[in-house]
Amino acid sequence: MTSRPRLALVGDLSDSVPSHVRFKELIPAFGVGVDWLPSSDVTEAIGDYDGIWVVPGSPYASQMNVLLAIRTARTRGIPYLGTCGGFQHALIEYARNVLGIDGAEDVQYDADAATPLIVPLSCSLVGETAPLYIEPGSRLSSVYSGIGSTEETYHCKYGLNPVYEDRLLGGSLRVSGWDAEKAPRAVELPDHPFFVGSLFQPELSSTASRLHPLIRAFLDAVGERARHGH
Repeated sequence: MTSRPRLALVGDLSDSVPSHVRFKELIPAFGVGVDWLPSSDVTEAIGDYDGIWVVPGSPYASQMNVLLAIRTARTRGIPYLGTCGGFQHALIEYARNVLGIDGAEDVQYDADAATPLIVPLSCSLVGETAPLYIEPGSRLSSVYSGIGSTEETYHCKYGLNPVYEDRLLGGSLRVSGWDAEKAPRAVELPDHPFFVGSLFQPELSSTASRLHPLIRAFLDAVGERARHGH
């Protein structure tokens, strides 16, 4: 008999973060055991979970621990979803630990970072709905049943610095979703069981009775890992 899948939500819970408020409604519909882990509480034991979701709310109390959670998911094949801050920090973790860009940073932590990977967006996406264009053949495309574009909900002010886009994409990380100006809005690792980061926030366009397809796909991957063991 398989145990109930266990999902870690990593982030510093706050009623001032719209997605955190929405999670209170959505979690009972996930069908998995959920632990909300403040960033300061993340340890190596996060590798025991069947799924890791780094939720919005950057800058986090412990950036180091958030990056630990992402690295654990990436290197151990644990299904990963990162939305908004989880997207930004997935880029930082990959840049530092795969591409060797030691100084890759979010300017929210260090305004004078030598390698400002995450910077203010040219236009804030707080409370915005905007088009998303999807890479054919990507995991994201399969999530959306092959459609070429859709609209997504954002609540974000920071994104990838375009200066570093080519360098960041020098490894296996792939951009699978763009905005109208071709700025990355979703990334994935094709050789991973499920590793997706999105600047948009699928939780904000979900209800308990109608989960966003990206969340459903992630939860399916979490359940699959639980069924087949670690």
